[in-house]
Amino acid sequence: MFRIRSFWVLLAFTGVLCAACTPKKVVRKAVDGDLSADADARRAGLSGSGFDDPSVDVQEASIRSKQFGDAPELKSVGFDYDMYSLDDAARGLLRGNAQYLKEHPDLEILVEGHCDERGTAEYNLALSQKRAKAVRDYYMTLGVSGKAVGTLAFGEEQPVCKEATEDCWSRNRRAPTKIRSQVSMNGIPGKPSIQ
Repeated sequence: MFRIRSFWVLLAFTGVLCAACTPKKVVRKAVDGDLSADADARRAGLSGSGFDDPSVDVQEASIRSKQFGDAPELKSVGFDYDMYSLDDAARGLLRGNAQYLKEHPDLEILVEGHCDERGTAEYNLALSQKRAKAVRDYYMTLGVSGKAVGTLAFGEEQPVCKEATEDCWSRNRRAPTKIRSQVSMNGIPGKPSIQ
C-alpha cells in the first residue's frame, strides 16, 4: 500500500516539475501608439490601394532581387526600441520622401528594415520586416505606387554602428529607402543621383 501511494506521489511531483519547466509563451500586446501599418491603412479605408493586392507581393519579390542605391534626397527613418510604429518625425521625413518618389515614377523602391543587436536573431528579423512594411504602407497612403515598392528585412545583420551604447543602437534601428530606375540609371540625363 505504501509503495503504491509513494508511486502516485512521485508521479504527481514529476508532473508538476515538468509543467514548471515548460517554456512559457509570451504574448506581446500592442501599447498605445504601437499600431501596425495595416491597421492604419484599414482605418484610412485603403483597401484596394495595393494593400490586399496579391500582385504587389509578386512585384515586390522581383524588386528584391535587384541592386539598389542610396539617393541623398531620401531620408532614412529611425524607430524607438522594440517598436515599428512611425512617430511624427518619421512621418514628416517620409512625406518628403514620398513627394520625391512621386516626382520620379520610373523608380523602383526598396525599403530596408534594420534592428539593433538586442533580441534574438529571429525576433529582430521579424521586427525589421515590420519596420520596412510600416514605411512601405505609409508610402502607399501618400500615393506612392505599391507595385514599385519592395521591402527587405536585415534584422541585426547590417549595423551602421557596432558599439554597445544607446546612441549606437538607436542609429541601427532604421528603415532607409533605396532606389533604382526601371531602366539603367547610368548616363541617363535627368535621372536621380545614386551614391
